[in-house]
Amino acid sequence: MPASASAAPRAPALRPSAGQILAMPPHWLAMYDDFITKNAGQVSQIESALRSLTYIIPGRFRDAEIASESIHSGVQLLSLYHDSLLSRAVSRLPVPPPLRTAHARYTRFWSQKSKLYRRIAMVLQMVIYTELLCEMTAKRKGGEKTRWKVVVSIEAIKAVCRLLLLQVTRSRPLVTPVLPEREPIPEDDGEDVLADEEQAAAQQRGENTDADAEDMVHLSAMDNKFNHAPHEQEWKMPRTGMSLPSLPDPSDISSYLLGRVLTADDIKPANKLLHRLQGVSRAAEMLHILAPLAYAIALTRTKNKKSWTPWLVGLAVEYAARQLRDGSLRTTALERDEWNKRAWGMGWWAMRGAFYENITKGVVGGVRGRMPSFLGGILEDYEYLWENYYFSTSA
Repeated sequence: MPASASAAPRAPALRPSAGQILAMPPHWLAMYDDFITKNAGQVSQIESALRSLTYIIPGRFRDAEIASESIHSGVQLLSLYHDSLLSRAVSRLPVPPPLRTAHARYTRFWSQKSKLYRRIAMVLQMVIYTELLCEMTAKRKGGEKTRWKVVVSIEAIKAVCRLLLLQVTRSRPLVTPVLPEREPIPEDDGEDVLADEEQAAAQQRGENTDADAEDMVHLSAMDNKFNHAPHEQEWKMPRTGMSLPSLPDPSDISSYLLGRVLTADDIKPANKLLHRLQGVSRAAEMLHILAPLAYAIALTRTKNKKSWTPWLVGLAVEYAARQLRDGSLRTTALERDEWNKRAWGMGWWAMRGAFYENITKGVVGGVRGRMPSFLGGILEDYEYLWENYYFSTSA
């Protein structure tokens, strides 16, 4: 009998098909998205811890500043993705968060209305998160000449993005940041959103949901809510999905009532939270956008760090933009908030160029000498960043 006939047939190798391999990453990504949505609070804490870690890394070992900035940029980009996930989760809630800020309302309005706004804002935010890392890499690879080319290019990209946003919003002033900030999701609401999605998907596949199991889930959720203090209890109506408001803390009735008083900005449409700029005010906004680019170009024209010319050029453009802005365009809460942010941003000019080299550097050195060795060492490491990298003091 031939050996081939006597040998038992081999079982076919269990190898995943190409389609299965390609389907695995999206499945993992969906699991990751669900995890982020269900654990938004813990994810925010982890992100904050990683950002705090980057504050003490500089100076600890060779190339520590690049390692620190790589971690910081990576965390910022990842948090940008998390923000988009949580934003979609908030939009699917039966009842949106009642205390949404004016900044969140305005930026969310333009992000949802205009795809061009969202794309440009996303590019701008990604450039801001990676600009210092790009500068460090350019200096390491190509020296000072390459570094300044990268700095000017990044400032030009940011200026173009901001001018485009100014055009998309029909000449309304820019806000900081240009994308909606992360909104907290109540844990119960996040779980309810995911449960509703799973139920809808099951119904589309023709599967029947068990009413008894649904009632048990609802009763379990009610039990969890009753574990809270009486003024924190909340009841969700099973048919409509809407929730009755929780009772206030008896010891803080005044704050509870004041927090529910509507102001003029609360009832305004989101696009009316900022006035449209015209004439000189629009020119002032454009000067504010172009001021960092003008300062970067002026720095490339001189090799003397202590020269006052670039610093005076940049500050003069920024100050002119502030003086030309019409005071009547600072009447809404969002406009006043942005105006105050820009005022605090003017303080960074004390850490730049000739002002830092001639004045601030000596003050920082004197303060560092009076601090404990550990804190003084951290401050010394940051002095290295302030002295050698343009974007380390960028507003």
